[in-house]
Amino acid sequence: VLSVLNHDCAIASAAARMVTATHGRPIIEMGSRRAHEDAAVASARAAYLAGFASTSNLEAGRRHDIPTAGTAAHAYTLLHDSETDAFASQVAALGKETTLLVDTYDISQGIRNAIAVAGPELRAIRLDSGDMSVLAQQARELLDSLGARDTGIVVSGDLDEHQIAALAAEPVDTYGVGTALVTGSGAPTAELVYKLVEVDGRPVVKRSEHKGARGGRKTAVRRHKPTGTAVEEVVVSQGAPEPMPHDRPLQRRLVAGGEPVDPPTLEEGRELVKRGLRSIPWEGLKLSAGDPALPVVFQEGRSS
Repeated sequence: VLSVLNHDCAIASAAARMVTATHGRPIIEMGSRRAHEDAAVASARAAYLAGFASTSNLEAGRRHDIPTAGTAAHAYTLLHDSETDAFASQVAALGKETTLLVDTYDISQGIRNAIAVAGPELRAIRLDSGDMSVLAQQARELLDSLGARDTGIVVSGDLDEHQIAALAAEPVDTYGVGTALVTGSGAPTAELVYKLVEVDGRPVVKRSEHKGARGGRKTAVRRHKPTGTAVEEVVVSQGAPEPMPHDRPLQRRLVAGGEPVDPPTLEEGRELVKRGLRSIPWEGLKLSAGDPALPVVFQEGRSS
């Protein structure tokens, strides 16, 4: 259980930061090459749960019904006698709704070749290297001059949430993120632990000189303003919290008798994450390190 939670929570947390940084523009998960084969599928699922639009991992699409997307690799262009031949082959196979990778050789010529082959109806081009803030501007100007005003721009190439945020004002339509996502963007584990706190109704606690702990069963709620913004989390020992308007319980039974209890669908979980992100105060959405946005208050509970 800890293996699944530590990995998936780390990936989903990184994905949520990236989604926040895009201000509504879609992100494609492209990290399979940089992860173990099983972790790649799990990462794609966690990223989609946190708000990514699609994945390049076809097994994740098959197993979890996640939308799939992607483009050709540079090797595909190099395989052909010319860039034009490569683009023509890709368009013949996938139609004009595909995305053409234009930076194998010269980017400006690659864009011209892409529009010459697919026409202004081409769905998108992809840029994978270089200064994206400059290249996206230049690519947009060139596409517009060629009449391809509706052709989108996808950028990739070792992006993380900070680089995505830096591109907020640029004419980027979609992001492709791989390595930073599947490595947790600097936090490869959520550092979750298991602590036994009660045995047969008797509180138990680990004693440590340098770590504080509280024994006994607990109940946790997240409290919100009437506007829906979260303000604090309340953890109550040996009882139930005093009910307040706009409380959201943070615990529910997940397993009973060894079987899952009403597991949500992936789409239901995705909506839950979206609502949770909307409730976090602005300081909790900062990309820089700082103090916790939601204080945790410990209380002794009333009898339930």
